[in-house]
Amino acid sequence: MPDKATPKKSAAASDRLEQQLADLTAALQRERADATNLRRRHGEEMDSLRNRVKAAVVRDLLPVIDNFERSLKHVPKELQANDYVKGIQGVVAQFEKTLADLGVSRIKTVGEPFNPHWHEAVSLEEGDGEDEVVSEELQAGYALGDAVIRHAMVRVKTQ
Repeated sequence: MPDKATPKKSAAASDRLEQQLADLTAALQRERADATNLRRRHGEEMDSLRNRVKAAVVRDLLPVIDNFERSLKHVPKELQANDYVKGIQGVVAQFEKTLADLGVSRIKTVGEPFNPHWHEAVSLEEGDGEDEVVSEELQAGYALGDAVIRHAMVRVKTQ
């Protein structure tokens, strides 16, 4: 004679197995989400590290670029067409292209509204207005994306 309790036991066992399956499925989904988030955070941290290293290297090279640009500002008129001077101009152009390839851009200055995020003002000339505008660039500033590598040193005039 068959046991009448068997179908109830079987249904209870089936319910337990279904609950275990649901619990394990939920746990697996959480683990997968955690792994995805970990990979994403790792990628973001690596990008941030790459940008910090780039910025550090560029920051160390900026004085060299500044000196090349300063030297070109003081070339006598009679030597403007000299091959040596043209070579120095080529080196400066190559530096600028390399910086652009790295994602580094020169901060816009003259004629731009003064912005303390991008500019460092060394003097303020009073004008007849209230708007502060960059009137002269004393030292170029550079940025990597929205991060400032070096602020542009500028003179500001109110207009």
